[in-house]
Amino acid sequence: MRKLFFILSFFLSKGLFAQSLPGNHDTLVVPYIVYAGDTMTYGQLEMVYVFGKMSEAQKRAFKKWTRLRNAVYITYPYAKKAGRIINEVNLHLLSVTEQHQRKQYLSSREKELKKEFTTPLTDLSVYQGKILMKLINRETSNTCYELVKEYRGGFSAHFWQTLAWVFGGSLKQYYDPSGEDAEMERIVKEVARMYGHTS
Repeated sequence: MRKLFFILSFFLSKGLFAQSLPGNHDTLVVPYIVYAGDTMTYGQLEMVYVFGKMSEAQKRAFKKWTRLRNAVYITYPYAKKAGRIINEVNLHLLSVTEQHQRKQYLSSREKELKKEFTTPLTDLSVYQGKILMKLINRETSNTCYELVKEYRGGFSAHFWQTLAWVFGGSLKQYYDPSGEDAEMERIVKEVARMYGHTS
């Protein structure tokens, strides 16, 4: 059996790996290994990947993951930028005690945010909006409800929360990177590396 394997290996290697020495046409140079005391020809084939068909459950899980990944890719830049602006606003307001100055400052930043975000954000789907709210919570440690309440008042926060609820959402979305949002966190880190961010 070993002899047959050696002969078979020889003929395979002759076709795949054999090289003639220059000027000497009756000698072939082939790769070899010593295995269990025997010297035999040797060749390494390229890796072949074999995939089975996905079950219906796997297809649904893959579709759900793909939808989440796409939503994170679309909304992450907005969340990162909004988070930076909101954190700047919070830091600035620490030094502003007069109510009139606070309102004036918030009004100017609100105009800036509207100018920059209104058009792209209106193109988001409801699902992408939910992901964006979670990512804003990730970047600022505040829910969108808390942010609206802080800057626009309790009535506005309640109004927008009710509207979000009608569309099956909530402004009070928390980000749980070690729990229900663990998969999203992995995707966020992948996207962050793409943008050169550390978070």
